[in-house]
Amino acid sequence: MVDLLQWAYPEDIPGSRCSPEDGPWPRAFYLLADEEIWDEFQRVADPSSIRLNGHWQADGVNFQPSPMATTQDRYVLKQLDIHGQLWTLTGVFDGHLGEETVAHVAHHLPIIVEEFLQKFIPGTDPNQKLSPAFVSGLFSRCIVEFDDAIAGDILRLFGGSDNLDRFSDQEIREVINDQEKGGDNYKKARLCMYGTTALVSLIDPDRENLWVANLGDCQAVLVSPKGTDEWDIDFITTEHNCDSDAEIERVIREHPGEPECVVNGRVLGALAPTRGLGDVPFKQPPSFTRRILYNLAPGFSDTAPWEICLARNLTPPYISAKAEITHRRIARHSKSSRPHFLVLASDGFTELCSASGREQILAAWAAQEANSCSPTHRRGNMASRLLRQALGGENRATVSCMLTLDMEGSWVDDTAIVVQTL
Repeated sequence: MVDLLQWAYPEDIPGSRCSPEDGPWPRAFYLLADEEIWDEFQRVADPSSIRLNGHWQADGVNFQPSPMATTQDRYVLKQLDIHGQLWTLTGVFDGHLGEETVAHVAHHLPIIVEEFLQKFIPGTDPNQKLSPAFVSGLFSRCIVEFDDAIAGDILRLFGGSDNLDRFSDQEIREVINDQEKGGDNYKKARLCMYGTTALVSLIDPDRENLWVANLGDCQAVLVSPKGTDEWDIDFITTEHNCDSDAEIERVIREHPGEPECVVNGRVLGALAPTRGLGDVPFKQPPSFTRRILYNLAPGFSDTAPWEICLARNLTPPYISAKAEITHRRIARHSKSSRPHFLVLASDGFTELCSASGREQILAAWAAQEANSCSPTHRRGNMASRLLRQALGGENRATVSCMLTLDMEGSWVDDTAIVVQTL
């Protein structure tokens, strides 16, 4: 690493994690050579790629540069074999409160989607055309059933939620704290403590249709060539959090007469996303949290904040697992034409882009991808190159600051990005 110290101020760091109160400022960072920047991306952004049907490609990164923090974001790049036909599934997930649930969802949701498609799509005629509405409904139902199983797997141990009163706290503890017997029940119960957003795309084998399922505040963007040197930036999903008036109105409408269903811009005064997977204390009656999660050892270290939330929990669920499904036809274009992209990104990407704006950064990155003579062309992968563009592009000092700032804790939000060619 080049031994050349530089200095940064709070206003140099995008997002809201750095403030003048986090002094002393300025803070040091190392100015990296270009080769070192790409080496750091390899180390702190977990890049990977898959080839799709020999021509198309999907790339991903999961970025958290702080050595003192672990990322609660995840991404997936998968091909699903449905009766000999390859579907493409990609996704980004932004976990909250803990890592267990987001890791579970990123690993198991693609498996469940594959099982649903194999079960409900006829295998007798692989050339049979499915209506987009059919696949949209199947996609949505699959996600809801997957989410229901998170709490359902625990409730089945006690014969359902109506039977919890038949068990003493000691009996419940003996069932769920089974670490000495392998810990299966304990691991299932831990999944109920945390949650994650989910943004998952599905492309059919003929690459004619794209479906995007959205729960939370990640974003999907179509980036397509327009004119000679311009790019069309199309944000195709809406955010599901308490910054959305429509989402707040939906939660209030579903809970009439409950003025504390949204408090201080958070569901039940506690959670910003209005849709997601997991988050069982917001989806089950308070008895689930008090009888099961409070009896986990180790579990919640302090139940007082949860009691404030549970006192407002009158008619669950408050967090929805019903995904918003967006369908788009994939336009046919020549392999020799400028590329078309789908970008999936967690909300950390929005924070990184706050100074320059997402549209400008996405357009500059797309132009770079289309230019085989670009100095960064073919370094890293497409998602790595988009990440670098968001961090400062060819400005080595700005990028180096975001990679090596001398600060305890994380100075930027976790950021997961998936890019695939269409």
